[in-house]
Formats: sequence, C-alpha cells, structure tokens
Amino acid sequence: METIWNFIVDLFTTPITLYVVNTLLILTVIFNERKSASAILAWIMVMTFIPVLGFVLYLVMNQNISRRKINRMTENEEQIFNQAITRQMEQMDRGEYEFSCASTEKWTHLIKLNHVYASSYYTQDNKIELITDGSRLMEMLTADIRRAQKSVNVEFFIIKRDKVGRAFIDVLTEKARQGVEVRLLMDALGSRYMTRGVLKDYLAAGGKVGYYFKPKLIFIGLKLNYRNHRKITVIDDEIAYTGGYNIAKEYVGKKKKFGYWRDTHIKVRGSSVHALNARFVLDWRFATKEKLVVKPETDSAAAPGTSGVQIVSCGPEDPKEEVKRGFMRMITFAEKNVYVQTPYFVPDQSIIESLKMAAQSGADVRIMIPCMPDHPFVYWATYAYIGELLRSGARAWIYDNGFLHAKTLVVDGEVASVGSTNFDNRSFRLNFETNAFIYDSDFARQMEETFENDMKLSHELTLEAYNRRSLIIRLKEVLSRLLTDIL
Repeated sequence: METIWNFIVDLFTTPITLYVVNTLLILTVIFNERKSASAILAWIMVMTFIPVLGFVLYLVMNQNISRRKINRMTENEEQIFNQAITRQMEQMDRGEYEFSCASTEKWTHLIKLNHVYASSYYTQDNKIELITDGSRLMEMLTADIRRAQKSVNVEFFIIKRDKVGRAFIDVLTEKARQGVEVRLLMDALGSRYMTRGVLKDYLAAGGKVGYYFKPKLIFIGLKLNYRNHRKITVIDDEIAYTGGYNIAKEYVGKKKKFGYWRDTHIKVRGSSVHALNARFVLDWRFATKEKLVVKPETDSAAAPGTSGVQIVSCGPEDPKEEVKRGFMRMITFAEKNVYVQTPYFVPDQSIIESLKMAAQSGADVRIMIPCMPDHPFVYWATYAYIGELLRSGARAWIYDNGFLHAKTLVVDGEVASVGSTNFDNRSFRLNFETNAFIYDSDFARQMEETFENDMKLSHELTLEAYNRRSLIIRLKEVLSRLLTDIL
C-alpha cells in the first residue's frame, strides 16, 4: 500500500506531470475567460511563472458577481426612480428645463448619458464645499455628526484601529448612546481590523455595523478581489460627504512614510444628499439584509444652493463601467482644458485614447500623480501610461508635497467630478465606486485653482526627462504594464 502511495506522490510531483497539469489549467482559463485578450495573456503569464498556484489566484480573483444578488432596488423602487428620470429627460428634450448655471446647458449630453447609462437623476439645488485637507475634513465631519438629531449613515473602505479611527468611532458611539440611529458600513478587507470586538462599546450603545463581502473564514474570501471603495457619510438626510479620504492617521498627515496627505472630499447640501443616501441604503441592505427603504429622488423644498449634481456609481455587478463612461464623455468634449488628479493612472485604452484625442485637438491636458508609490507595481504602470500621453502632447506633474490621493477631473472650468474612483481598471471594473458629477462653473474654477496651486508644489515631468529614465525604471514599467489588467 505504501509503495502505491509513493508512486502516486512521485507521479504528481514530477516536472512533466506539473507541466501537463498546469497546461490544462491554462487551457481552462483560455476557454472560460470572457474578459479582454490582454487580461487572458496576463493570467497565462502569471500561471506560467507560478504553476498551479497561479490558477488558485485566478479562481480567487475572478469570481463572477451576479447583479441579481447585489445592490438591487425593489420593483417598486425601480419604477419610481425610472419615472422620475424619464420625466426629467422629456423636459430637457423639449427645452423646458431651466438650468441654474448658464454653462450647464452645454453639458446636457453628459447629463443624458448619466440618465440613461447610470440611472442618475439630476438635481441643481445643491451647495458644494470643497475640502482638500484631512484634518479639516475630520473637524467638519465630526462636528456635523455631533449635531445629528435623527440618523448617521457612514460607509468607508478603510477605518483603521489607530488613534484617528478610534476617535471617530467614539463620536459615533456618543451619538448612538444619545438615541440617534447610527449605521456603520465598512469594507471587510479594507477595515479588517475594525472587528466587532473593537466596536463593543459602539454596539452596546445601540450602533449598528455591517461588513461588505465579509469572508466566512478570517481574512479569506472568494470575493477578495472585489472591494467596496466608496466613502459616503449622510447625516439626518440633510448633509452628505463623499470623496477620496478614509479614516486613519495617514489621511490626516500623521504617518511619516507619506507625510502630508493631499486628497479631495466634498460636503454636500441639497437634493443630491438623497441620492448618496440611496447608494448607502442599497449597500447596507446587501451587507446586513436589513430592509431599509430607498427614498425616491426629489428636489428639496428649500434650495441651499444652485450647483447641478448627478451621483454616479459603478461596480463589478454590472459591466457598464458607468463612471468611466462619464469621464470619457467629459474628456472627449473638452474644448479648453482637462485637469486630472489621481494616485493610480492605469486606465484601459479607451481612456488613453480619449485623453490623446483631447490633447491632439488642442485642449490643455494635464495629469498629476504622486511622487511616491504605495503600491509599487501600480506606480510603475502609471509611469508607463503617463509616458504614452506625453508623446501625444499631454503634460504631467509629479506632486512633491507628500502623497497625492485625490481622484478628480475638471473640464473647461465648467464641469467636474469628485469621488472614490481612480483612473485605473480596478476602479472602473472591480471596485464598488461612487462619484459626484458637478455642473457649476464657479465650483469647477475652484477645482482648477486648486490644481494650479498643487502645481506649485510639484515638478513637471517633461517628455525629455521621461526619455532619460534609467534601464531599471524601463524594466519596471514593462513588467508592471504586462500585469495592468489584473492589478
């Protein structure tokens, strides 16, 4: 018996058997994968260099997600939302819709795209406040939470168990103890150390918690590759925050590795708060199974401002890539300038071609990226794509005053987007993201001024300087770019 067992072990550990098994697994990927050819080639390369284990990684990182099970509205909710959007579209088509900002009418095509493609209702009674400093954001956010009377809904990718994270949880605990309905939704991987044990005081005070894609085993789950990257806070259904900041000490500039953390968030008042809350409710319902009701989109009775806003979300449960389509529309219709800030610039060819066309059509295309990597492979892939744009007439700046984590796009000083979506395939295809598309020339010009002020804290990467990069950097770029479809 022992002899037979040893024969079987030897058979499956010989190089030729390993080669045959790995070849069969590679063929399985080729015939079953429905993504781009470049993604298939990237996985073949991984499986060639890491036999068998590469296939295990493929299984973990490529689980299909069914729209029927995630973030679905009820039939009645869908009917109410669709009717509201249809009425609004018909008003715009007949020329009966009066825009609060004169320049917005020029971008009706973008509004309609988000209507049809992202089921996003347009509101123009919003007041938007731009926030670009982490300490200021925490002061504003916690102050508004302390003033809450009815409800606080919080959704973050990362809340860490450090001094900043614990202080934030303490504020939520205080409100829960006062009888305010507090819900805290976190990504199970990004906030993996913020366990129910750490939250025992918060839970004892009556606070509720949910984890998005919580694995059945600790830190292990087949949906490891799909993360809820959204950052949304809604207070009393009257004030909302969204953008790029998470909750931890690095986001307020207190981590030596990164130094100053430059990010972008917005504070929102007006009807778009309801859309952000609807996004939270859908995510909360999926994560916790609590049967909350999504309130219909309406315009506020008292208008706090005049900014036009559409809230657009995307995720792997739907292949439409709604935020990316909105970005492409903005870029391809640019007449004067396109300003992009992103920590990770690893887009697909459609975004690259959109930016190239804008630059070649005479628009001033500027991209700003960080001076340091927090994910090395992604950083060097970013560098490679920046080089491609430089050759088409775009310009690039490297932010030197710490770490740049902002995810912003502003076009022609008329329309802007702020949110959680990076300019990379992970955000476009794999993460759950939310962005605000803002139609307000005053706000867009403020975004332009912010970009230009950041340029003073950056250095320009010219095509000449890029062409002088070392052989080591060139090799890093080649390897990283080969893996861009699975990063």
